[in-house]
Amino acid sequence: MNLGKTYLQVVSSRFNAMKKQGDQTINRLSEEEIHWTYNDVSNSVAVIVKHLNGNMISRWTNMLHSDGEKPHRNRDREFEDDIGSKQELIFAWEKGWETLFATLDSLKEDDLLKSIYIRGEEHTVLDAIERQMAHYASHVGQIIYIGKQLLGDGWESLSIPKGKSQEYLDEMLKKHNNEKRS
Repeated sequence: MNLGKTYLQVVSSRFNAMKKQGDQTINRLSEEEIHWTYNDVSNSVAVIVKHLNGNMISRWTNMLHSDGEKPHRNRDREFEDDIGSKQELIFAWEKGWETLFATLDSLKEDDLLKSIYIRGEEHTVLDAIERQMAHYASHVGQIIYIGKQLLGDGWESLSIPKGKSQEYLDEMLKKHNNEKRS
């Protein structure tokens, strides 16, 4: 087993799972709901997606050879809600993730300990990946939370529904035992 290769596979799987939860939530929201905010200091789903897009494109483009904070990025503008439609939001969402996955898929185990820079601060590639994992997880969590607030009783769980933990565990153990016998 190769640790570096395994790590890259695991982290790719985790980013994919995170994206899937965001996809599922965004797909459930209407044109109006993507712009909803709780108050004036809160971000809408549209703003969060716009920020993720800007961050992903900046961090993952030419990751090994240029600072992760690209000169063309205007982070402050990412927090202006000027996304015109849900289609535009989905385009920005997909473009950010495509940039991330293209770079992640190109990385080799030897790259993980290379030094790169984000805003002039040195990181290993491994540390930069973990930094982005934490950052994106917090924002996807915000998107999910907003979706739950807006959809209320109409919300369908993205994981194990409340009150169904034991049922889910029993089902997984049964499945695992059946696979062992096969």
